[in-house]
Amino acid sequence: MGQSGRSRHQKRARAQAQLRNLEAYAAQPHSFVFARGRAGRSVRQLSLDVRRVMEPLTATRLQVRRKNSLKDCVAVAGPLGVTHFLILSKTDTSVYLKLMRLPGGPTLTFQINKYTLVRDVVSSLRRHRMHEQQFAHPPLLVLNSFGPQGMHVKLMATMFQNLFPSINVHKVNLNTIKRCLLINYNPDSQELDFRHYSIKVVPVGASRGMKKLLQEKFPNMSRLQDISELLATGAGLSESEAEPDGEHNIAELPQAVAGRGNMAAQQSAIRLTEIGPRMTLQLIKIQEGVGNGNVLFHSFVHKTEAELQAILAAKEEKLRLKALRQEQQALNVQRKQEQRHAHKKKSLAGMKRAHREADGDSDAEDPGAPPEAEGASRPDSEDEAEYFRQAVGKEPDEDLFPQATKKQQVGPPGKRRRVKERRPGRGGGQGSNWRPPKPQGAQAKKPKPRVRAQGRPPKRGA
Repeated sequence: MGQSGRSRHQKRARAQAQLRNLEAYAAQPHSFVFARGRAGRSVRQLSLDVRRVMEPLTATRLQVRRKNSLKDCVAVAGPLGVTHFLILSKTDTSVYLKLMRLPGGPTLTFQINKYTLVRDVVSSLRRHRMHEQQFAHPPLLVLNSFGPQGMHVKLMATMFQNLFPSINVHKVNLNTIKRCLLINYNPDSQELDFRHYSIKVVPVGASRGMKKLLQEKFPNMSRLQDISELLATGAGLSESEAEPDGEHNIAELPQAVAGRGNMAAQQSAIRLTEIGPRMTLQLIKIQEGVGNGNVLFHSFVHKTEAELQAILAAKEEKLRLKALRQEQQALNVQRKQEQRHAHKKKSLAGMKRAHREADGDSDAEDPGAPPEAEGASRPDSEDEAEYFRQAVGKEPDEDLFPQATKKQQVGPPGKRRRVKERRPGRGGGQGSNWRPPKPQGAQAKKPKPRVRAQGRPPKRGA
């Protein structure tokens, strides 16, 4: 039996193909579409419909919370390869759409004068054609009437073109083009018409009966005597099933297209069905950067050259002061770090010196206590000896309390330790049998004679 599975060359070729696909996908433009602020239900639904238009090169399940700022979105967009932001917002007067190019701008602000949601467009059609396979590839962008009206019009056209991947007309596969996005510019009103269509290709040159046979749903021929009646006259078909085709939508296909009868080098009709959303846009202003740069163009505010120069000078002065503050902050941080390092070094040196003084030099001989300490320790030794005589009643040994002790006095110098007198019955292990010591020598007193109490017999053994 032969070896099952793919060979080594097939696996290598497939891995290389996947790598090329990933590189091509990363090179294409990607976008985030979301609404900010208190937009309302309709505007948020409009943002979802615009996100549907931008599929599949957009974040379909993107969720932006109120606490997320624009900087957070920009920080997330960098690693993900996002190149454009489409932000919808609403004020008390109108609805706005901001188109941003990342990471350096520019930012185009449009006012949405009119809009219609997808559900409203689909409900107004008699027969709509929309399915999930249409959103597997980006739409075909068609720009109309973007002539030499000004630099702002050219910039608008360039921004819309960069929203979608470029198409090579010699290598494009017609089966990947299922949708069309039309943006029409009206020079008189300076408004943009935003329309979204689905594309359907059907063969031409055949009767309505033949077209019906080519469809997946077979017609009802129970009332016909022969099939020629269906092919010749189109009996049993309504007028609405035959859409009018003409020179405006008939073209010769350069390659075969999915569908029955759409062969290469044959005449076919291209039909468009609007699937929404609709928008009527008007350009308000163009800014540098991502939402906070200089205003390059404004539809309602026009400034003179002197005013523009003053604004630029103020902007440069602000940037200069910001650079000075940053430089001063860097110097302050460096100075504090040096001070902290010097303080730490000084503290460690002091700790080492104190530890060395406390331990002393182990190699040197102990010189003993100084004479002053010896003289100060003698009274303490005498007091302890006297206390021993009073407590025990005999002289202490010479080794127990020597006259000259080598140990230094504990505590601060010159302060004598206070000796507490012990009371009978507390401490010492003697308990209640403690008796004061008997005096010796001349101070000894004669014991008093015992006197028996009268009327009581003496105890035995007395």
